[in-house]
Parts: sequence; structure tokens; C-alpha cells
Amino acid sequence: MQKVDITSVPVAIIGGGLSGLYAAYLLEQKGIDYILLEARDSLGGRILASNFSKDSALEQPISQHLGSDSVQEVDSFDLGPSWFWPDYQPQLGDLVNELQLETFAQFEEGDMMVERVPNEPAVRMQGYKSSPPSMRLAGGMAALINALYRRLDSSRVFNSHIVRRLHRTGEHIEITSEDASGQFTTWRAQHILLALPPRLVEDSITFEPALPSDMITQWRNTATWMAPHAKYFAVYDTPFWRKQGLSGAARSSQGPMVEIHDASSMGGNGALFGFIGVPASVRQSVSDEVLKAYCRAQLVRLFGEQADTPKAEYLKDWSQDKFTATTADASSDGQHAVAPVSKATSGVWSDCITGIGSEWSPQFSGYIAGAIEAASLAVQGLPENM
Repeated sequence: MQKVDITSVPVAIIGGGLSGLYAAYLLEQKGIDYILLEARDSLGGRILASNFSKDSALEQPISQHLGSDSVQEVDSFDLGPSWFWPDYQPQLGDLVNELQLETFAQFEEGDMMVERVPNEPAVRMQGYKSSPPSMRLAGGMAALINALYRRLDSSRVFNSHIVRRLHRTGEHIEITSEDASGQFTTWRAQHILLALPPRLVEDSITFEPALPSDMITQWRNTATWMAPHAKYFAVYDTPFWRKQGLSGAARSSQGPMVEIHDASSMGGNGALFGFIGVPASVRQSVSDEVLKAYCRAQLVRLFGEQADTPKAEYLKDWSQDKFTATTADASSDGQHAVAPVSKATSGVWSDCITGIGSEWSPQFSGYIAGAIEAASLAVQGLPENM
């Protein structure tokens, strides 16, 4: 393995999702030097947007323009997490306010539709409102990623660098990454912040010497939030269901979507999204186009013929995302996991690596608020002499 370049820093962050970017944001405030290595060619991790423009072709997402202002006349639809609850996630709420991001409540006015029994018509029922209300960001959750990135030194952030190996050598950890061209780079850091799901870390990164066996077992057994899920979006000119006194919410025992919500942008296009209840192993045997057709047919059953002609459709199957899911995630029940141990307390890896992905959050494991909590706790716990 050829060593092309060596860069030494106090802290290396592996992963450019929300926890990684927030950790970088906190490190810059403390004046601590760092690098951030992200395997994907874009930032955000499980925060992912498909954007729709009036001038774009159907199903042709516009890339997020990190570090720039929002593109005009573009609506952003969250293929990953959509909501947060500042009333009981105050640290995330404070960050949203600090970054001056605009928020609005999830639309829940009106009745909901319920498919109780397969092959029988849906039943219209009184809807219900979340308490506290589920909040969304104008521009989607990608607005949070953009806002953090704009406040970072971009020269410290490296996309398309897949970390293959961490090697403990004396006072440093050698990090070997592979870029999109297949070229390897070696970096050195005193401390590693693992901004990835625990199971993905255990599955994809080689540790030399090996991590403690009890830690490996915990990480391997921690389910990754979003990994077994798939989301479908249909975009329309207007949220036509609201004129029918419907909230856009639905529940179904027939599927393929088991839970549906209004995903309309603030003052823009109407949209519906649903969580697909078909198991990941079954979804893999069906093409995206076939699955979209089944989802459209379900929306017609629930909301009428207008639902059959969306301006755009998006489908994200997280079980197929190699930088999110492992083989084990395909059979996961999709529940939020209990946070595993985040660092070794003895041996050669003691106090030099810390897990900061959302699953490591004590209070909000798997939620975006968990990414903020885990990153904050890890940065606070770094040695004072860095």
C-alpha cells in the first residue's frame, strides 16, 4: 500500500454527516485543528435531499450546492430525516436558532385515511396532531448541513475518501483512506471521532490492533437507524388533498406504504411521502419503477385520481446505500437502538477514539438531535492540551 501523503492533526473526524460537521464546527470554535474525511462525494450522510425545480426534468434531482445560497424556485424533499422537536430536543433547537434557520410545523390539519383491511376501501377518520408539534426546516434538513458547512474551513474537509484502516502507533493513529481514483493517503491524528453508525464502523474499518472484543460485539449489534427503511415521494402542483379536508396523513395494512404524511414545502409544491413497509430483502427483487407504480396506485386509493400524475417522484432505499447499511441491517426491525459504549476505557485504544454518530447518543439514539448530542459530548471530552 503506497503512502502518498502524510498530514498530522490533533483530531480526525471520519464521516461528514450531521455529527461530523457539528463536531468540526465545535472544534473550530475551540481553535483545534482537524481534518474531516467523508466517503461519499457529498456531505450530509443520512440527511439527503432530492430537489425539484420547475425547469428540471422529472426524477432529475438537483445537487445540493454546499456553501452557497439556496437555489431559487427549488423545493427540497427529505429522503432521510424530516422532523425535529425543539420542545424536548433543546440543544438541536438552539443550534437551529443560532444558525438562523427558518422552521415550520408539519401540516396535520384535517382527517386522515386508514386502510385497515387489504382489498377494502380506505376509511376516513379524524386526524390527530403531534404534541409537541413535529417541526421541519425551510429548505429541508439539508439547510442544516449547508449552514454548518458554510461556517467551516473547507480546506479541512475531504470528500470521496473512504477510510479503510486505523492503526495505533505510539502517540498517533495512522488513518489510511482511499479516494475515488483508488489512490491511498495516510493521515495521522491523536484522536479519532467516528461520525458513522457503530455497525458500519465495525463492518468497514480495520483496526490494528483489534478493538476490545466486547466493544466490537456491542457495535456490531447496534442497529443503524434508517438503514432498513425506504421512502417514496410524489410531488404535485398543489396539496390538493387539503381542499378535501384531508391532512395527507394515512396508515395502511395493505401497503406498500404503511405510513404517509404531507411533505409539501413551505409555500411551494405539494408533496406526499410514505415509509415503505415491504421488507428490504423483498424490495431488492423489485425494480424502482415497479415499486413507484405500486406507491402511486396506493395514493390514488387514498386521495383520488389527482394523485396518479405527480410532477416528480423520488425513491430512496437506504438498505441499498453502502455508506449507511450493512448486510445485517436488511433484517433489522427498524427500531431506535440503545446507545452502545462510545470509547475504549483500557488497552491501546483507550481515550483516543470516540463514537459520535447519532446511535451513540444517550438520549436521542438515531435521531438528528442525537447526532448533535453525541458530537457535543465527544468534543467536550477531548483532552485540554489539544
